[in-house]
Amino acid sequence: MSDDRLRMTPGPTEVPEPVRQAMGEPTPNPDLEPEFFEFYRSLTDKLETVYGAGDETGGDDRDVVVLGGEGILGLEAAVASLVGPGDRVLCLSNGLYGDGFTDFVENYGGEAVVSEVPWRETLDGNVVADAIDRGGEFDVATMVHCETPTGSLNDLEGILDVLEDRNVLSIVDAVSSLGGTPVPTGQIDVCIGASQKCLSAPPGLTTCAVSDRAWRCMESVNNPSLYADLEPWRTAAEEEWFPYTHLASNLYGLDAAVDLLLEEGLEDVFARHEEAAATCRSRAADLGLEPYPTSEADCSPTVTALAVEGRATELQQAVLEDHDVLLATGLGDLEDDVLRIGHMGHNARVDRVERTMDALADVLG
Repeated sequence: MSDDRLRMTPGPTEVPEPVRQAMGEPTPNPDLEPEFFEFYRSLTDKLETVYGAGDETGGDDRDVVVLGGEGILGLEAAVASLVGPGDRVLCLSNGLYGDGFTDFVENYGGEAVVSEVPWRETLDGNVVADAIDRGGEFDVATMVHCETPTGSLNDLEGILDVLEDRNVLSIVDAVSSLGGTPVPTGQIDVCIGASQKCLSAPPGLTTCAVSDRAWRCMESVNNPSLYADLEPWRTAAEEEWFPYTHLASNLYGLDAAVDLLLEEGLEDVFARHEEAAATCRSRAADLGLEPYPTSEADCSPTVTALAVEGRATELQQAVLEDHDVLLATGLGDLEDDVLRIGHMGHNARVDRVERTMDALADVLG
């Protein structure tokens, strides 16, 4: 494996040198050293800025907590903390991860009602309103902001307005969008991110922005899980204890990664992602390749999924072997029909996209 390898995958992303250096700092005892709790509170304050909690996004302030586990932990913990036996959950889906919420809901005794649109399309507020009007009352709704397997970005504001009007709690998977494009956190009850995507830290941490009404709801849910439980984190930082020994070195790395984002400025970071995505799609068009989403307006600024029916694995292997550039194929039924290029986090740079597309152009001949 070459040190020059370019990993243009939709997570995990390349980890910048300052982040790797931070992880090499001496490891404290996170349960016993008061300075570590001060550090943790500082980190969550910075993450509130990344989430945009409580400012121009509207709504009340969100508390941000960081869990020790990959982003899937956040998805499960959100459901486990808000959904009890018999609760009705509207699972909005236009992709693999939207579908996946149904498993969590059913595992914790909830009734999952799926409202789905074709994977090449995006979620629509009118469709959601119709689903609620036809399906009766719901306690919670789940959805995905960026469906990484299809390269789609769902416009959630209208959907969240519908849910708020009907007093339905919202859970949003923003794992592949947080830090790369604006997320309407102020309208979301539990908004989930992860360290290894646009934040460009190593895998291992989940971030959650939680509303006051979500915290209140958790008080009445009998969560059978110990690890996948958000409620203890509500007061952990203030009372200076953690529900389990935290991943100190990973937190140091995440802190350094967030510092890089804030030093650059979030608006500039978002613009960098948009430029990288536009370059990627333009170069793909020159090669006769089209994005998987039906409308280019639905394409995510953090990942481009190209429709390459039956050729994804072959192209992935050729680009890696001939140019030392790692791309991702599709997932599930799309494994060999979609080639995915991750331009997120540290890799959302035009020069990296150009190198990637040069390599793809060469193997396409």
